[in-house]
Amino acid sequence: MDHLMNSDLQVDALAALFQDSFAASEGADEGALIAGLVRSICETTPAEDLRSCVTDDGGRLIAAALFTRLRYDADPRRVYLMSPVAVTPERQRQGVGTAMLRHALDGLRSDGVDIAITYGDPAYYGRVGFRQITTDQAAPPFPLQQPHGWLGQDLAGDGFKPVAGPSQCVPAFNNPAIW
Repeated sequence: MDHLMNSDLQVDALAALFQDSFAASEGADEGALIAGLVRSICETTPAEDLRSCVTDDGGRLIAAALFTRLRYDADPRRVYLMSPVAVTPERQRQGVGTAMLRHALDGLRSDGVDIAITYGDPAYYGRVGFRQITTDQAAPPFPLQQPHGWLGQDLAGDGFKPVAGPSQCVPAFNNPAIW
């Protein structure tokens, strides 16, 4: 598991990857929105609450996933939110993203993280072990626009048990519109 350094060059390259990836699939506005979110995550998240996994090809960034701490004050387990995730458009559908996510989740497991949660496509993230969960099993920080996309994965090997209490996300995700 990589720990993202906050140099301007690295943040610029990361933001560009997410902008290109999301613009290709969701349009220019979404690309700009996600690139801004990535910059905010990198610039405002304390180092101990941020993990990243990146894949490069000959020095060129081709895939990345960011993981930020999701705090449940009433639960002692360590929970991380996986979001966003991107693969450069020309390398999609080649297994790059799946391999990167498997590596990233193994890294979280090795770091003692108990649960990974994401908010996305159940079919895609199901390939790497995520399953649909309810908001009763793990409360999101804000109401979800698409509750079917709330996904979780037990990394500790205990089976997914409900997470106690309300949650708090890092500052970059403190926007109800993105949930």
